[in-house]
Amino acid sequence: MYTYKIGIPAEEHDSFVKQSPQKNLLQSSSWAKVKDDWGNERVGFYKDGNLVATASILIRPLPLGMTMFYIPHGPVMNYLDKNLVAFVMTSLKKLAKQKKALFIKFDPFILFQHHQIDEQPIQNPDAKTIIRNLQDAGCEWGGRTTDMSETIQPRFQANIYSKDFSEANLSKKIRQSIRTAKNKGVHVRFGTHELLADFADLMKKTEDRKSIHLRGIDYYRKLLDAYPGHSYITLATLNLKQRLGELEKELETAENILAHYPESVKPNKIANTKKDIERLTDEINFLKEELTKGKETVALSGTLSLEFGATSENIYAGMDEHFRRYQAAIYTWFETANHAFERGNEWQNMGGIENDLSGGLYSFKSKFKPEIEEMIGEFNLPVSPLYKLSNLAYTIRKKLRSKRK
Repeated sequence: MYTYKIGIPAEEHDSFVKQSPQKNLLQSSSWAKVKDDWGNERVGFYKDGNLVATASILIRPLPLGMTMFYIPHGPVMNYLDKNLVAFVMTSLKKLAKQKKALFIKFDPFILFQHHQIDEQPIQNPDAKTIIRNLQDAGCEWGGRTTDMSETIQPRFQANIYSKDFSEANLSKKIRQSIRTAKNKGVHVRFGTHELLADFADLMKKTEDRKSIHLRGIDYYRKLLDAYPGHSYITLATLNLKQRLGELEKELETAENILAHYPESVKPNKIANTKKDIERLTDEINFLKEELTKGKETVALSGTLSLEFGATSENIYAGMDEHFRRYQAAIYTWFETANHAFERGNEWQNMGGIENDLSGGLYSFKSKFKPEIEEMIGEFNLPVSPLYKLSNLAYTIRKKLRSKRK
């Protein structure tokens, strides 16, 4: 016999999600603390007294006292159990009517297929059955959308798994970028609130560079506060004065070598030394100019990660393009994942990528040889007779907001 209960304890909900193959950050109870401009309900579904499904529901207030339900990466349940799916959807619809919801939107944490870089995709053999079970329960599938902006959560994501991750497995070019960052004096540190100001500044620079609207320091603080002990900022910095001192010594040595070459030295050796002097002089002048701005140590790149149930999500990342020559971004992302696995996480989600597996996000994240995971996508469960009109309005509003980014 199936039953359901509204307002189950956070501990009961989180324990169930963590033990599920569908465990994910967005179905953790703490995610509702982040999205505190939405309402929230946690619902447990039971069979003969045993918890068999859960849903952490975000509730968006709409005009005229209406609402919209959104279940990010949920509900968490066995979608192959057709009877369970039908009961969960029927129960959610009852609750939605009580809350005057026009419709329920959800995107299960289920793969449609996954892609290895430069290999044929492998389809989830259960995906079509799951879609059919949801459709039979009255849900409308949004399909395999082709644009990132068509869904609330990216349908394609790049995921790194601890069992496959090591510096040795990366390409020669990426390993060289990491070495370049280290050799140029880039230092990576991990922390939380003490790094917020520098991280927020990097995010603002990223926002300006890409002409998009991101978040502010208060939101980043909220993320850290919602996951105490399970959140961290990775920050790459450069001590300008220290780096300048090292370069000036290298320049003095190179100039001394050039001045004392014998007449018999090969011309190409002289040319290479002159190139070294030119390179060193260029960076020295760059650093001297930066030091006039009043900061001895500068932040170059940063990420913010949240953990839940031995999983890690790289939620935000930013960099200072002005210091691109130091290769800090690649070094930062590498150390972010490395730190996640040292903390016992099984995988780290690097975030969304373009659905056509091209573009800037894909180009950068594919350097780390992730699994490219195509999720099953969004579903709508109509609740009100006004569903079609309200969903059309929602879709138009989302497209307009996407164009303004």
